[in-house]
Amino acid sequence: MQSPPVPTFPESVPPAAAPLVGGYRLGALIGRGSIGDVHVATEPVTGQQVAIKLLRPVSDASDDERSLARQRFLAEAETARLLNHPDIVRVLAAGDDHGRAWMAMELLGGCDLERYTRPARLLPEPVVLRLTERLACALAFAHSRGVVHRDVKPANVLVDWSSGRVTLTDFGIARAAGAESTRTGIVLGTPVYMAPEQLAGGLADVRGDLYAFGVLLFQLLTGRLPHESHSLGDLLRQVANEPAPDLRQLRPDLPAALADLVAQLLDKSPARRPRDAQAVADALAQVAAALRVPPAQSGPMSRG
Repeated sequence: MQSPPVPTFPESVPPAAAPLVGGYRLGALIGRGSIGDVHVATEPVTGQQVAIKLLRPVSDASDDERSLARQRFLAEAETARLLNHPDIVRVLAAGDDHGRAWMAMELLGGCDLERYTRPARLLPEPVVLRLTERLACALAFAHSRGVVHRDVKPANVLVDWSSGRVTLTDFGIARAAGAESTRTGIVLGTPVYMAPEQLAGGLADVRGDLYAFGVLLFQLLTGRLPHESHSLGDLLRQVANEPAPDLRQLRPDLPAALADLVAQLLDKSPARRPRDAQAVADALAQVAAALRVPPAQSGPMSRG
């Protein structure tokens, strides 16, 4: 996602006439998340700009399903507000405005990591190691607070090179670990990043986030996904039955320890994946240390 633009309005619709949501003046659309649309918005009294996510209605859902979706969205927004970490987006407020659930978050600059998953735009390995170590630490913090993200992917990680911020975003479908899964007419997660057990209908837990993290890491290092298909059915079959390609075959220049870590993250069996996100962060730090990469920390970063 690019740096959010300052909202503009046609002359016939001055900013003061823009709709209010939760007390914020709604502005330009700046992105679309997994379950909602994101607008820049302004608090009229203070002038503070925020990002507002509006829960997207599901056309074929029943009234009960829509009501349940709103309840879940608001409950999970409240959960996300508890995640006070420098590399996790801050949720400022949430509510229901005339039946439309909304969530106000800090407005972030920079771009998302999707930009760097193409072969021609891959980041240098030291930068990938620093970024993903910090991301793993952010996941570890969320997990330690009992929150599973369930949609870890490059599009949900923002990096601002000027400020050095790496921010995990879009906790709109996060839930408390072990919480009961319910049907709401919403697809929870992005299939290509979902672990085999999730695609089979199992409960999303910490190990599912680690699998998605493995897909993200694989992409940043190779410029491709571990499983690809134009057919959803064939994609699901691959994820369920075919091992991910060996990173060493695609990038023989990378350290064996890094290839082994990616293979563990993408293991079909949750029990054979790393025990937790902190263990992943520690493993990435060890690889970085072997390559003499400076420790990951908040602050300005270079793309190499």
